[in-house]
Amino acid sequence: MGIFTRVREIVGSNINAVLDKAEDPEKLVKHMIREMEDTLVELKAACAGAMASSKKAQRDLKGVQAQTEHWSDRAELAVERGRDALAREALHAKRHHLEEAEGIQREVDQLEELVGQYKSDIIQIEEKLGTARERQRVLVQRHMHAVHKKRAQQEIRRFDTSNVMVRFDEFTARIDRVEAEADLVNFGRPKNSGNSLEREFAELEKSGSIEEELLALKARKVRREQPAAVNA
Repeated sequence: MGIFTRVREIVGSNINAVLDKAEDPEKLVKHMIREMEDTLVELKAACAGAMASSKKAQRDLKGVQAQTEHWSDRAELAVERGRDALAREALHAKRHHLEEAEGIQREVDQLEELVGQYKSDIIQIEEKLGTARERQRVLVQRHMHAVHKKRAQQEIRRFDTSNVMVRFDEFTARIDRVEAEADLVNFGRPKNSGNSLEREFAELEKSGSIEEELLALKARKVRREQPAAVNA
């Protein structure tokens, strides 16, 4: 396939439409980018060759044009000197170089047109390549997002199993038991049961009040018995 045929196919293609219909768009866009890059290399090499040929042809044209003017001057000189035969030969030489110059000019024009076509194709391929690379960037991002999403879903499914839930329930039950045991550490004890000194003083106060009450009872008993003894 010729380079211009490939260029026409690339330039005429709708990259987004092609990729949207592809089974593996990421793989296809890589192939398209590689093909466009290879085509660009060939285009630029061909364009450089055409530009070099054009410059050489232009130099050749200037040389032939100089020869045309040279033989034109010679013909005039021969006429001035009355050398008509010599003037005719000079005019034949002039005509030969003039025809050669016309042929070289046609070559220069063709080469300039070819260089212009190459440059136009290079610009269009560069634009297509930019579009393809941007689409590739989007596809890569989508692919990475899909991979991460798939990995996350797999992790969710891996943890969302009965065994995992059982382990969580067992762990929760152990925590509940430890909390219950902590609540029962001081259950049933008086608020000051941990202070032995305070407990002894409380017992002392309690026993003192009992003794006072017992003495009071004895005193009332004595007071009741004293009038009975006086009457006897």
